Amino acid sequence: MDPIQAIILGFIQGVTEWLPISSTGHLRITEQLLGLTLPLLFDVTLHVGTLVVILLFFRKDIKLVLSALVKGDFKSENGKLIPLIIVGTVPTALIGVVFSNTIETYFSSFLPIAGAFLICGVVLFLSKTGQEQKENITYIAALAIGAAQGIALIPGISRSGLTIATALLLGVRREKAFKFSFLLSVPAVIGALGLTLYEQHEVLTLVGVGWTEILVGIAVSIVVSYFALKLLWKALAGKKFYLFAFYCWLIGAVLLALSLSNF
Repeated sequence: MDPIQAIILGFIQGVTEWLPISSTGHLRITEQLLGLTLPLLFDVTLHVGTLVVILLFFRKDIKLVLSALVKGDFKSENGKLIPLIIVGTVPTALIGVVFSNTIETYFSSFLPIAGAFLICGVVLFLSKTGQEQKENITYIAALAIGAAQGIALIPGISRSGLTIATALLLGVRREKAFKFSFLLSVPAVIGALGLTLYEQHEVLTLVGVGWTEILVGIAVSIVVSYFALKLLWKALAGKKFYLFAFYCWLIGAVLLALSLSNF
């Protein structure tokens, strides 16, 4: 890997992490097209950049949630989010620990990734049918959204797309769905990074990825993902979130055609 390739992958991570079009799926495709065979750890390190953006974008909300946690206040609006985030993190963690290696192995070619993109498109499109009547997220909803986040480990399934779509289909208002989706991603990204570092800490050096490439990729990801996150909110607020389904279907169809042609 060279710095130019790191810039390309960082740019793709930044754009696709927040838009509901699967960053992992796009990274897998791009890595194959560039002739790179990279471990999961590199993809996860790029998420550090997008994590920084979450902390900046939602800094006020995170500060209020942490303040409520320190005070032991679980009755205020921000305090109620704490147990919901914990509940939502449980299925994400279970799916990650049990199935991450299987997912990494099975979803390494275009065909299964194509299927995942097509399925993601269906869920995104259906999200427009959700009746936004609920101001508060229930524990059942938190479990469902957390499970959706875990399923989004599959390349081609968007984390932001599946979690927000699940919340909308459960009747949660879009503002609440947007906020909870990204607050829920914080422990998921930190946990994934910690687990993958533990399992693959020596792998990046063996495949020729140095700190220069990692830092360049993260820096590009931070800059690009900030604008992508604002674009996602604009699309969600304008009730155009479901339109990303057409992009997922297009990518899925192209990958399917390439797979059938033995590309």
